[in-house]
Amino acid sequence: MIRTLWVYLNLLIATGLIAGTVVLAALLRVRGRVYDWAARSWSKWMLWASGSPVHVIGLDNVRRDRPQIFVSNHQSWFDIFALAAVIPKRYRFIAKKELGRIPIFGAAWKAAGHIEVNRQDRGSAIQSLEAAGRLIREDKSSVVIFPEGTRSPTGRLLPFKKGAFMLALHTGVDIVPVAVSGTRAILRKRDWRIRRGTITVRFGPAIPTAGYTEANREELIALVRGRIEAMLHQAPEARRAS
Repeated sequence: MIRTLWVYLNLLIATGLIAGTVVLAALLRVRGRVYDWAARSWSKWMLWASGSPVHVIGLDNVRRDRPQIFVSNHQSWFDIFALAAVIPKRYRFIAKKELGRIPIFGAAWKAAGHIEVNRQDRGSAIQSLEAAGRLIREDKSSVVIFPEGTRSPTGRLLPFKKGAFMLALHTGVDIVPVAVSGTRAILRKRDWRIRRGTITVRFGPAIPTAGYTEANREELIALVRGRIEAMLHQAPEARRAS
């Protein structure tokens, strides 16, 4: 209970200070790395407060010189903290529109350039993905997408939605499969209690989209899903040895 209260206290403080800085920077039309700094600092703060170190494997699969689409499993809110803390290049999360309604955080999230998707409006969702495609081509940044669309309550992979793969096909950008493990033990879906834990983030080799079209999109989805599932099932001993 003490750890949970401590983490939520830090969440309030960190969000107020860092999100407030981002909103102010946006109002003043400040450009530069302040927005990337904000996401990483906020995430590292929360990982520190919860006592949750992150081990990263396969970081050489992350290319700083070209855009990539990081497609990750989703078990906990701590997946976001872990990925935001360790991806060593400019990135944008693509997430549901409802996050933008959270006081202070929502305004900062949008000001920092992260992309909201209205899952209830197909046309709007397509426009959001097209905007994401333009952005990553312009500044060689990357996007992070959770294709399950929600947190898995059991830890098992849910069916993948097609948005991430349509984005990859339309832009020709490589997909990097990502497996995040250990976060569900820290904070499960529909739970509010926070426990100490160790997180592992594994980046798999990039999967080129050349040769794939909408006609064989399901093959690409199955390939990416299979890579993520395989990484999630790797033994802890293999992780330590990597």
